[in-house]
Amino acid sequence: MSKRVQSYETPGITVTFDPSMCRHTGVCLRGLPLVFDVRRKRWIAPEAGTVEDVAGQVARCPSGALQAVRHTPPSASEPE
Repeated sequence: MSKRVQSYETPGITVTFDPSMCRHTGVCLRGLPLVFDVRRKRWIAPEAGTVEDVAGQVARCPSGALQAVRHTPPSASEPE
């Protein structure tokens, strides 16, 4: 049975984690410890880093267990 995908969202980025894909290399923990900390109940805190830093660290995940989607605010010229 596969484990449920976890989602962590901020206004700027959503990070998802698929535990069934994770190889537990620790790349995320070592690269951005303020955002990725397994000692916390909510172990991913994307609000603790910049969107750029979080997206960059997620891109380094060797297994693809971590994924990120950036949210772009509507431009001033677009109607709401």
